[in-house]
Amino acid sequence: MLARTTKLSLIAAIAGAMHLVPGPAMAEEARAPGISIELSAGEDVGSACRLSFLITNGHPAGIAQAVYEVVLFGPNGGVAQMTLLDFRDLPAGRPRVRQFQFDKLACADIPRILINGAETCAGAPDGGCIDNLLVSTRTGTELIG
Repeated sequence: MLARTTKLSLIAAIAGAMHLVPGPAMAEEARAPGISIELSAGEDVGSACRLSFLITNGHPAGIAQAVYEVVLFGPNGGVAQMTLLDFRDLPAGRPRVRQFQFDKLACADIPRILINGAETCAGAPDGGCIDNLLVSTRTGTELIG
């Protein structure tokens, strides 16, 4: 009888604890509003690398202009280029694809890209373009921020 009571208590404890573990939907809801940037593709065009980014504004309102300072690192790990990327306007909750071309750089020679900060973030709350920034990549190039 004691073993049966212990088993039932253990099952009840596990079932109760399962309600405390957030599922995928709860984890998404808990994330504060922010911008997500995905490096979607890299393509060599002549002697240049064209990078495609998927960017989504997770804020409740649109952003009039988002400009990011970006650092491209070369194969030796040093800075190859530092530039500003103007992602233009970002409507709330709607994904946008923006492409940028980097002359005299092959995509294979860019192993890592750093989103260094937001130069302009018009129409968003303070820190709205950099706080809660979520970065990801679908390419062999690492995207960090």
